[in-house]
Amino acid sequence: MKKIIITKKNNLEEEINSGAMKRMAGVSKKLSNAENIHMAVANIPKDRCSTTHFHTNCESAIYVLSGKGIFLHGDNLEVEEEISEGDFIFVPDGALHQPVNTGKDDLKLIVARNTPVEIVKESPDLGRKDC
Repeated sequence: MKKIIITKKNNLEEEINSGAMKRMAGVSKKLSNAENIHMAVANIPKDRCSTTHFHTNCESAIYVLSGKGIFLHGDNLEVEEEISEGDFIFVPDGALHQPVNTGKDDLKLIVARNTPVEIVKESPDLGRKDC
């Protein structure tokens, strides 16, 4: 019989941060021995953002748990879309993006991926640098 793994909120795995964005995994290769999925909670403080980046090996699904912001995307991050509580975001592999917190509180995101270990490439010449 396959084993069910429950990770309690005080046992999350701190992942590599992206700019001011901090991610804490609840389902990962290390915590759950997951082979085809990853799930984490990300937090971006007020007036801050992640780095500009893309994932080479996975799709991502993001749910905005709370807060407000903008999601920059496009070949040169020319697209700015407002995001807020209750929004879902699909990010295909290779899609350049940068979430930015524009609200008065932390921007909290639930992030799921179709691989337990992501490969991230940053594009430091693009996107917001003032956050």
